[in-house]
Amino acid sequence: MVKKFTVTMLTLLLSISLLSACGSNGEKASSNSGEKNSGSAPKTADSKIYIPIISKGFEHQFWQSVKAGAEQAAKEFNVEITFNGPDNESQVDKQIEILQAALDKKPSAIGFAALDSQASIPYLQKAKDAGIPVIAFDSGVDSDIPIATASTDNYAAAALAADKMAELIGKEGEIGMVVHDQTSVTGAGRRDGFKERIEKEYPNIKIVDVQYGGGDHLKSTDLAKAIIQAHPNLKGIFGANEGSAIGVVNAITELKKEGKIIVVGFDSGKPQIDAIKSGAMAGAITQNPVGIGYETVKAAVQALKGESVPSNIDTGFYWYDKSNIDSDQIKAVIYE
Repeated sequence: MVKKFTVTMLTLLLSISLLSACGSNGEKASSNSGEKNSGSAPKTADSKIYIPIISKGFEHQFWQSVKAGAEQAAKEFNVEITFNGPDNESQVDKQIEILQAALDKKPSAIGFAALDSQASIPYLQKAKDAGIPVIAFDSGVDSDIPIATASTDNYAAAALAADKMAELIGKEGEIGMVVHDQTSVTGAGRRDGFKERIEKEYPNIKIVDVQYGGGDHLKSTDLAKAIIQAHPNLKGIFGANEGSAIGVVNAITELKKEGKIIVVGFDSGKPQIDAIKSGAMAGAITQNPVGIGYETVKAAVQALKGESVPSNIDTGFYWYDKSNIDSDQIKAVIYE
């Protein structure tokens, strides 16, 4: 009887012990599950603002200078940036992929230079809906989504290039244009600024052809050669960006037309600087790419702090040629 009682007590004690252990493990499992479902940890006081900067490309020195300006501002304002873009300025789909990837990281703000001002709007709307401020740079967007645009006044800059071309060819004759694209605000602005100034102010100058080379110097070379061969009396060609302008110079060199056709360019990478110094290019418009990058990041930080940001941030432009290329003013804005 005693033995039976002892076995019964031992069994009861063992059961109580097992139930207690199960209860303890169950509470621990519930706690762990809660931790897994809590989502990402909130930003700490030490977390930096993150701003992805998405450019039109990387192949031109212009974009490297924009990047340098953005990095300068990031350091000054203690924020984190990334600088990315497609390999060249014809890859609209690639740029949209980069924009989507940036949105997936839930950034604080975005800097964006649109290759196609229409194609990007649905993605920029996603940013707006998520409360992510968008700062456009270099090339604006046909939308009120960006709260600011840091850029050159491309229309006015191209009009100045037209005035210089007119002076250089004696205000009469046939000229052509090689433009990087017709889908971006930049491309359209430079095309229209040059073309409309010529048509309005110089009735004795005729624009015989406008071609689009995607900013690629090889394609622009072929297009410029075709214009020259189709118009034997051509007196000048305007190249609306770095790749376009160098393509025009290459075409003239290959066809041995040096000194016979005036080249006016836009931007100021090393190949253009060398071409101006050698006389292959008469002159060009330079932007302020470092300033564009700097002002883009600065505007994003101001917006995130709730400060007032001007909707249009004019970063300026300058004409340069042999006469002023070594001046302090021009050295500060060209990007060798």
